[in-house]
Amino acid sequence: MSKEDRDRADARFNKAARAASEAKVVKSDRDVTTKAVLDNMARLKALRLAREATAPPAAAKKPRAKSSTSSSTKKTVEKAQVLADWLAGRQSGGHRT
Repeated sequence: MSKEDRDRADARFNKAARAASEAKVVKSDRDVTTKAVLDNMARLKALRLAREATAPPAAAKKPRAKSSTSSSTKKTVEKAQVLADWLAGRQSGGHRT
């Protein structure tokens, strides 16, 4: 094995070792960040639960009674009339339905 071959092999090995070392650093940084986020979430959840425990329960909302003539019924009737007019116009114009 020549000196050039040995130098290339050493360079490849050092590159792989450096990449593994950097991967460990990145992983540890990611783990620290993840732990900080999870700790913050746990702290906020504890605060929310404590606040909810001390607050009185909220009153339940009463459902509203629907009126006998709702707007959706009016819209349906109007749409039916418009459709009927359109169909009549198509038939009188010589179009098949």
